[in-house]
Amino acid sequence: MSDTRRLVVSIDDQTLTVMDGGTSRRVFPVSTSIKGMGFTKDSYRTPTGLFRICEKIGGGHARGTIFKARVPVGHWQMGDSPHADLVLTRILRLDGLESANANTLERCVYIHGTNREDLIGKPAGHGCVRLRNDDMIELFDMVAPNDPVEIQPATRPHGALLFIMLDRVLTPLDGMIELARCRGSETLRDVSNMRAAMRGGAVAPDDAWLRCMELIRPDRGICADAAARCIESLAAGAIKFLSDAKSHGWMPVVLSHSPAALAAPVVHALGVEHWEAPELMFDADASHMDSVRDCAMCGFFSMAGVIMDWRRALLPRRVVLIADRSATPDAKAAADGFVGFGCSSGSRDGTADDDFQMNGFSDRLAWSRVLHLPLNYP
Repeated sequence: MSDTRRLVVSIDDQTLTVMDGGTSRRVFPVSTSIKGMGFTKDSYRTPTGLFRICEKIGGGHARGTIFKARVPVGHWQMGDSPHADLVLTRILRLDGLESANANTLERCVYIHGTNREDLIGKPAGHGCVRLRNDDMIELFDMVAPNDPVEIQPATRPHGALLFIMLDRVLTPLDGMIELARCRGSETLRDVSNMRAAMRGGAVAPDDAWLRCMELIRPDRGICADAAARCIESLAAGAIKFLSDAKSHGWMPVVLSHSPAALAAPVVHALGVEHWEAPELMFDADASHMDSVRDCAMCGFFSMAGVIMDWRRALLPRRVVLIADRSATPDAKAAADGFVGFGCSSGSRDGTADDDFQMNGFSDRLAWSRVLHLPLNYP
């Protein structure tokens, strides 16, 4: 370790600078997380703050060596696994030195080489700091264990987020009801009654969600069947709408209170990379769900909380939410603009001037208004 050498990663500039005292010795382009900044386990966000290099892994191995759990398992060739997030060539393992990033070692956040060299220079990763493979070898040879690393948080607003509900918007179906339908008429009746009690305020959303899961006891087969029904019923024009949103600079994030095992295949069919949905814990044979109350990731999540997490992580210039009438006032308030899908445009208390109704994805006027909302919103 050098007393004066340190590494500085800028999320704003997508660079890693090797500093020696006050002098910049080398600047490498990098790629941090496409989901922005964050410290939560399994969030796939890049942590910020002060770290140290706690381990150097891969010295002497060939360029393009594939590492899994920090063990070499093969060799990558150009064009292989184009959509995978591979750890290649060399690893600098990071240990967080602050309370917020103290779980960095547990999260397995590294500086490493990548199979997606074409994306270097812009956020595209899943939490780690990616370098081109030749650059990774050069950097590896420049540094030593215990060298300090600073990952500077983003400060400049960037991009725009489009949150859109899956249930009753991208598909007219309600995923929870479809899960219950797969279990039979008695379960469907009981779940429908529980949902009605929740809407009437007799049962809290968290409790209603848990009770519905305990009534349904979903397994992977039921989730797959319900997902297939949702895919068959995707709203006309939804895929084109989402594709055009991305081409206009928006990052779509699909929200669903249905379990991720149901939501994920539907979201993939829509061509979207990002979604938020409650996770379920399955038993060892990956078929039946274990006790839902033992799964920390379960729950009727707060839509407002999810939106605010993304806002803090990415610092977007603009945030729009498209949802049906089930969207809560705090969720609407967390966005800069709310689009009521199939709702009365006056359904929001204190409706802002830029809130409006969207009756369907064939509504070209509303579509245009959503996609062309200014990205330099103050």
